[in-house]
Amino acid sequence: MVKVVLYQPEIPQNTGNIARTCAVTGAELHLIRPLGFRRGSPKLKRAGLDYWPEADIALHDSWEAFLRSLPQDARLWAFSSKASCPHTAAHYRPGDYLLFGPESRGLPPEVLEAFPAVCIPMPGKGTRSLNLAVAVGVGVYEALRQIYGWGQAGASR
Repeated sequence: MVKVVLYQPEIPQNTGNIARTCAVTGAELHLIRPLGFRRGSPKLKRAGLDYWPEADIALHDSWEAFLRSLPQDARLWAFSSKASCPHTAAHYRPGDYLLFGPESRGLPPEVLEAFPAVCIPMPGKGTRSLNLAVAVGVGVYEALRQIYGWGQAGASR
């Protein structure tokens, strides 16, 4: 299964919605501190509804702590509006980590330089980025489509 990583998320409603997406897809959710909200935030809990017991969540005290927790063979894809490679061109495998940056500033340059970076194409005019929860959903479902062959004749899950 894929793993979703939120680098210093800022908006509790987005994180709650992402936790729901992870719960229904079986994806692990990794949160990297500092968080822009309290873990007990009513907005966080409300957005996650009653899916919290089904969500597999890991909390990391820092970026460095997260990196130390990775298996040696871990593959990490950095999602960024600054990348030029579309997310559909990546070849996802079970266990891949999908990394997303904070809502107001995205991933820092040193993180983008350390891992393959992909973008979700946005052909609209004058747009900067998708909502974080939407971007995570797009990324997770593309990875699952590739891994499980969804959309191909005879494929199901």
